[in-house]
Amino acid sequence: MPKIQKAGRTVRIALVIPPPQKAGPPWCPNLPIGIAYLAAFLEKSGYDVTVIDCPALEIDHEKLGAKIAALEPSVVGITSLTPMIQSTLLAAHVTKEVCPNVTVVLGGPHATFMDGQILSENSEVDVVVRGEGEQTLLELLRHVFNFGDLHGIAGITFRKNGQIIRTPNRPFIQNLNQLPYPAYKYFPLRKYRLFGKAILPIMTSRGCPFQCSYCVSSRMGGIRFRARSPKNVVDELEWLRETHGADAFTFYDDAFTLDIERACEICDEIKKRKIGLPWDCQTRVDRVSKKVLAKMREAKCQLVSFGVESGSQKILDTVKKRTTVEQNERAIVWAKEVGLPVSMSVIIGYPGETTDTLEQTMDFIRKTEPDYVYLCLATPYPGTELYSLLKELGWKMSSEWSNYDMQTPVFENPLLPNDKLMETRKKFYNDFYSPAYILRQSLKGNFYSQIMARTALNYILWRIKLPRLVPAILRK
Repeated sequence: MPKIQKAGRTVRIALVIPPPQKAGPPWCPNLPIGIAYLAAFLEKSGYDVTVIDCPALEIDHEKLGAKIAALEPSVVGITSLTPMIQSTLLAAHVTKEVCPNVTVVLGGPHATFMDGQILSENSEVDVVVRGEGEQTLLELLRHVFNFGDLHGIAGITFRKNGQIIRTPNRPFIQNLNQLPYPAYKYFPLRKYRLFGKAILPIMTSRGCPFQCSYCVSSRMGGIRFRARSPKNVVDELEWLRETHGADAFTFYDDAFTLDIERACEICDEIKKRKIGLPWDCQTRVDRVSKKVLAKMREAKCQLVSFGVESGSQKILDTVKKRTTVEQNERAIVWAKEVGLPVSMSVIIGYPGETTDTLEQTMDFIRKTEPDYVYLCLATPYPGTELYSLLKELGWKMSSEWSNYDMQTPVFENPLLPNDKLMETRKKFYNDFYSPAYILRQSLKGNFYSQIMARTALNYILWRIKLPRLVPAILRK
């Protein structure tokens, strides 16, 4: 398709992943699949797209400004994650400094739910695209270049005559098979290698019918589950392997097995086409069966991640997980019985958490013996029910968004001091990721056990104050 032009020059769109908010080791570099989808969608529609991946390319705000000035884009879109929002806003400021007439658009979860505040306090931001961005951004571009009225564009928030205008939400894309594959060609993929391996992401569905109180997935992607066909999914797996040299795949779906029959069909198609690469996914404990777990293992899945969240039924009910402790344990047992390694994510410190419920969770982990554990602190991200709950309770929340990383306490729980939470978390990791753990995982010999062993080694090096070694080990 020929490039879209305006007044004799090609219309150029810059999509920006802002510089890191905090200095630190690249523990787990994740490709920004949302930006990759936007780039592919705009490119397919005829726009000249440039992606500026500041973290991967080690570009600070000063260098970002120089790149924007040289590029002279018509529109700059910047993604906004809560821990990076200050960097995002600084990127918007720098952009307007070097290109005063450029239209600055913010997207992503933080901007979606804090749109009014962002536009009220930051004159550099012109428009916020809320929720699913592809069709909204495309329509916005057409109006911007034709000086059209923005009021008719669903899914945006903008400023006009000093007023903040919020248009109705945009309906979600229903046929995901029609979306182009994410445009990873715009990213320095070598920078995203983990221990020298290219573990490339794929998203096969959007939307989540569950509305857990700590999560914004159902508000960002809708409560209706929308899924790509098994054939379309495995077509992309082949493309990732052959075009981008994938060594492994990671499924970014909120719950890969939400539709168990579809998950089985994907596994059958993977085996039929001899994809032959290891992969991992995350899902819910109430949306698996022993049959689908066995099929996943046969299709070379080497790690399944369960959102267990707690070993206390009281906390599970409080976070509206709609699962039971028994379901958590059963899913882990089934996975182990078919030879599938298990990763577990757990949230600690949620309102209502006590020393007793916290100990129930630690006991559950010890009892079920997962291969890998993410121990996260309850974090009230904007848009979550948890955020609204803490506002109603009047509990003080940190105003420093960079601390909203699930590793730093950002509110005080009167039933469980933050010192106790951090002490429990530190002790758990010190005990769990031991030299014996590294040896045990190393001896298993599969792809993900090696990843887990080396991740544990990184943690130990960081703990004993040898952080300079960590980035080098990650790259090898």
